[in-house]
Amino acid sequence: MTKVQNSKKDYSAALTMMNETSTTKTVAATGRRIACRLHCRNIRASSNLPGLSEIFARLESASILGGNSAMSEAGRFSYWAAQPREIFEFGPGQNDPFGKLQTALAKYELEADRRGSLPKGLFRGGWIGYFSYELGRYIERLSATTVDDIGLPLIRLCFYDRFIAYDHLEGSFWLIALQMAGDVEQPDEKLAALEDLLAESQSICVPQPVPADLEGVDFSRIHSNMSKDRYLRTIERIKRYIYDGEVYQINFSQRFECDYDARGIELYHWQNHYNPSPHAAYIDGGGFHIVSASPEMFITIADSVIQTKPIKGTRPRLDEAGEGSNRAKNINAENFGELLASEKEQAELNMIIDLERNDVAKICLPGTRSVVQPRTIETYPTVFHAVATVAGRLRKGTIFCDVLKGMFPGGSITGAPKIRSMEIIDETEPTARGIYTGSIGFIGIDGSVCLNIAIRTIIIKDRKAYAQAGGGIVADSDPEAEWQETIVKARALLAGINSVQRAAESV
Repeated sequence: MTKVQNSKKDYSAALTMMNETSTTKTVAATGRRIACRLHCRNIRASSNLPGLSEIFARLESASILGGNSAMSEAGRFSYWAAQPREIFEFGPGQNDPFGKLQTALAKYELEADRRGSLPKGLFRGGWIGYFSYELGRYIERLSATTVDDIGLPLIRLCFYDRFIAYDHLEGSFWLIALQMAGDVEQPDEKLAALEDLLAESQSICVPQPVPADLEGVDFSRIHSNMSKDRYLRTIERIKRYIYDGEVYQINFSQRFECDYDARGIELYHWQNHYNPSPHAAYIDGGGFHIVSASPEMFITIADSVIQTKPIKGTRPRLDEAGEGSNRAKNINAENFGELLASEKEQAELNMIIDLERNDVAKICLPGTRSVVQPRTIETYPTVFHAVATVAGRLRKGTIFCDVLKGMFPGGSITGAPKIRSMEIIDETEPTARGIYTGSIGFIGIDGSVCLNIAIRTIIIKDRKAYAQAGGGIVADSDPEAEWQETIVKARALLAGINSVQRAAESV
């Protein structure tokens, strides 16, 4: 047996032993916090990020954030973690999610990093996972008429005491481990196990994924949670709410379902290759997997400053390299200009900016909230996005659960005003959204937070893949055009699923 195989075996066994120690039980009984001391190594090595993702996907309860080329343009760092020390879940039918969540988040605290050894903005350990859209029902008094036919936890967070990070700007890896009471491994042993995994990833060859066949997506073989006729009638119903002055806009969506027998990580490889996204995520939930190619940031928190970055308006961007580059440049210039000049999407984003300013004001010091970046067109590998950034300084004593209750779910995927929009979404969408339009990311034990808006996100469970797509409905929305927009958005996700599925069947 090789050294790498031994290290992987020891890594798994040691973590299992840690989970069997009495440390967590002691904290639960006494309320004392577990102090964590940070240890790290910076390694310059050739990067094989798909290989690293493949290695971690073979381990239990893996979480991956990023791992693609888009991270060099937004976010800077990617993360790979597995074998959590602890898992927190909150499911449908339970009560007091925020009390339970706060108890879990307060269990660990980070000792001061006096050496300042890590770059600013780098995750220093803590929780990685997701919050489902339906958690909003525990924030506001909302009816629950949608059917939860997938049945995933509303919250699932894993506490990782070791992980690998990649700095896309510096081109180097960080191996990070937390030392705490009750450990059966020394920090150097944790770091050595991570270094062995990194070394092993260098020899992993992940084949280039099969390209998508967008025109080959056969919607007659894909199940939607509503018929086209119902969708069009619902748009007219939503427009009536707008005409009556109850809302200004509603984010309305439909869900698509198809067979899927391949591994979840193979779909993540495909998305990272053909649709690299700055807020991509892969979550192994045991009985289900999440593959997210989200371009949208929900919130970041660093040094008590919170930011949110809503997107309203998207246009495709073509690869300008190689043959046809002039044509691609011309099309890109046209799409960029069209998005920049769109009065409809300017109005939509302005509504959401106002909504987010109100949400931020609930938790921030008076006079500190501001639109730090007005409407801007940002360029990503495959799309142009119209975005804005709203920020503020958190009030003293504000905890993460306060932020969640004040901000969740993101306004860009509900509508304005938020509460009435969520009520109408519940009335008009037949199935629970689940992770779609919830949030995925990390909550650090140092108080840092980075969560996405879980759009362009696929749920894989019981040999089925679920992809959802929607858009903002306003007074002048054309129902047929809105239907076609959801088809275009879903087609890109479904084409990736089909490509991965065909490749798996040919092996």
